[in-house]
Amino acid sequence: MEFSIKNDNPTKQHSACIVVGVFETRILSYAAKILDKNSNGYISSILKNGDMDGKLESTLLLYNVPNSKGNRVLLVGLGKKNEICDREYRSIIRSTFNKLHDTGASNASLYLIELSVKNRTLSWKISQTVIDAMEGIYRSDKLKSKRSNSKQKLQKITLSTTKKINTVSSNEALQYGLATADGMNIAKDLGNLPANICTPTYLAKLASKMAKKYKLKVTILTQENMEKLGMGSLLSVAQGSNEPAKLITLEYWGQNKKERPLVLVGKGVTFDTGGISLKPAASMDEMKYDMCGAASVFGTITAIAKLKLPINVVGIIPTTENMPGGKATKPGDIVTSMSGQTIEILNTDAEGRLILCDALTYAERYNPELVIDIATLTGACVVALGRVATGLLSNDNKLASELLSASEEAADRAWHLPLWSDYDEQLRSNFADMANIGGRDAGTITASCFLARFTKKYRWAHLDIAGTAWHSGSKKGATGRPVPLLTKFLMKRATKKISRKKA
Repeated sequence: MEFSIKNDNPTKQHSACIVVGVFETRILSYAAKILDKNSNGYISSILKNGDMDGKLESTLLLYNVPNSKGNRVLLVGLGKKNEICDREYRSIIRSTFNKLHDTGASNASLYLIELSVKNRTLSWKISQTVIDAMEGIYRSDKLKSKRSNSKQKLQKITLSTTKKINTVSSNEALQYGLATADGMNIAKDLGNLPANICTPTYLAKLASKMAKKYKLKVTILTQENMEKLGMGSLLSVAQGSNEPAKLITLEYWGQNKKERPLVLVGKGVTFDTGGISLKPAASMDEMKYDMCGAASVFGTITAIAKLKLPINVVGIIPTTENMPGGKATKPGDIVTSMSGQTIEILNTDAEGRLILCDALTYAERYNPELVIDIATLTGACVVALGRVATGLLSNDNKLASELLSASEEAADRAWHLPLWSDYDEQLRSNFADMANIGGRDAGTITASCFLARFTKKYRWAHLDIAGTAWHSGSKKGATGRPVPLLTKFLMKRATKKISRKKA
């Protein structure tokens, strides 16, 4: 779909569909009032007949509205006036596009960005409208033999407003929304691919293609390279698989290379059987999503490359399968990480931290300003936070606050959990420097305490996306999270750098 922004009067719109809002109970929005007055009260008379009350997400499609230059007028329920928060606004946008796609309209003019949303700016409403609209048309049917041949009818969307707007900032918000949506689609596509296609080798080839497209620097370490670097922890996970492990780095230099980069580390277990500590069969197919951390790094770098942000970002993706086999790591084995610290592997299904710890050590060579790792790390995070919020832990409270702020602005929620040394005791081992699990209690926190032992030399944050990276059940599929959170975080960082330089 193509998007544009326009300051215009709804009575002058030559559109296939004009979209205006109605509050409970039958209170017209400003744009709807203009149309109603122009139609000599036609819209309000329809509402008085009881066809629509204005309840949130309700819709009513009208044809042949008197004096309207649009072919159709779509009334969208806004709920109670003065009670629109970001969640309600997103529901309004989704219900709008669900209905628009049911019509034969090839274009539409939406008078929704001028609605008042609590604690949200016009720029937020513009970018969020684009993101939600693009989410509505996402399909994961590339591998179906019979894909729908019907073309998407809705092609052009105008985000209209009766109020004067800042054209520059509004268009910037539009481009930000489009780039974020594109990044989310990349993350979804990768997450939804089956593990027999999306292998570590596949991800390495994708990284090379991205590097050419966006002029990035790519480095791909093979098993031999990692052995020379002493990545015994990462390679221990790959032992049971016939698929060779890779360590992929993508470097985006949008600033002078003297500026220290921000590093994103994404867990890339392309399929997780649990290894010798085999998972139960139920829902094991969803373990193709265990590389969604890696997918989010690909997606975020895509977004910032499209936006040409003036910052330096390095993506590090440790990727492997975790399979049982004659050479697979066994519970009780002890391995030596790249940092030199030894790890007793008590559970081979706690493999994400084993590949991340070597990648976190590898990140030191970039002298990073900060490091953020993203991983579908613990089922405990799903128990704690459900499918709503991403778990956030950090060794730096200021960094954690920045990420929380970005999560709120992006409507991609995260929640700050403690990273106290009190939990370290659970990782004690009689035979190595640490164990790779800390028992049943506080599993998300002890996993983060494990990672924290490899991040002493820089500011670091961990995002546990086990509950937010994909949907299960009838809506099974990758969500594209936390690409919005990360893109907003990097956007704010870039904006601060520009402001400092101007000052």
